[in-house]
Amino acid sequence: MTALALGPLFIDIAGPELADIDRQRLSHPLIGGLILFSRNYRDRAQLAALCAEVHALRTPPLPITIDHEGGRVQRCREGFTALPPMRRLGELWQRDQATALDTARLTGYLLAAELRACGVDFSFTPVLDLDYGRSRVIGDRAFHSDPAAVSRLAGALIEGLRQAGMGACGKHFPGHGWVEADSHVAIPVDDRDEAAIVRDMAPFGALDLDAMMPAHVIYPKVDSRPAGFSPLWIGKLRRELSFDGVIFSDDLSMEGAAVAGGIVERVNAAWSAGCDALLVCNAPESVATLLDQWRPEADPLRAARKERLLPQRCALSWTELEDDARYRAAQQAIAQLRAGPTGSAAGTPDG
Repeated sequence: MTALALGPLFIDIAGPELADIDRQRLSHPLIGGLILFSRNYRDRAQLAALCAEVHALRTPPLPITIDHEGGRVQRCREGFTALPPMRRLGELWQRDQATALDTARLTGYLLAAELRACGVDFSFTPVLDLDYGRSRVIGDRAFHSDPAAVSRLAGALIEGLRQAGMGACGKHFPGHGWVEADSHVAIPVDDRDEAAIVRDMAPFGALDLDAMMPAHVIYPKVDSRPAGFSPLWIGKLRRELSFDGVIFSDDLSMEGAAVAGGIVERVNAAWSAGCDALLVCNAPESVATLLDQWRPEADPLRAARKERLLPQRCALSWTELEDDARYRAAQQAIAQLRAGPTGSAAGTPDG
């Protein structure tokens, strides 16, 4: 096993098993982690074998990450519990706050416990964007329109994640809920002034997070650059919010990142702005270009931050989960949440 500090790039692979090119790339000094997609999941045994092989490539092991929030953003389906979108917790909050918090806590526990039982280390959750009823890409991924409700519900979900040994990533700082455009296919612009954006930032400052992901959104009254390329916005995270966890770029292959130029310019912009981990997804040619052409200076502090994403205790197996009272309670709570009454949790925002 090769001893190698965690590099800045988080990349993906093409299928459910490692190919030789994947092993070569994941062993490169520029690589700091792996992100999984639905194409990488066939069943629980396959995923566990894949994760074990990735973890055995180098030391410290590469963190294995995934977008697994619930609702339409859940990469592992067959064999996993179907998680509701987070808006369902906001709807429950409107009816019964105590039960909503308990359900959020149990949801976080189940989400993390199932992933960890297969060897996945970290999920990019929770979404902390406010539900203004405007954003197509956020939509029911948001808990609520009220920052206080988002903070309470997300805080409970994070407690559950940590009970299963997983950290939490708040996204998309300083807030993606106001803009209508989808940064996967466009460059969203939020024309509000900073005083209005402060409301969206409240949950990011209120919660104890292990990682944060800035939005591919331009806030021109604050900075002409998207938040993930902005030393000003990332400086607010580090100084004003005193955040010392990992800052992930959002996927640098998305259209929202195109303002920075080609892939080398994009990673340079995000790295120079202060991002610790740079996601390059669904773009193997871009990964090849970066491994061939990009030569950033090693940064031990950033490498150490990423290493803290690795779980500190052993996960329960699937067999152990079946006998785990908290897991069984979580399954029941989620089934009730999915079957419960629906309606809009998003009230009318102030102003």
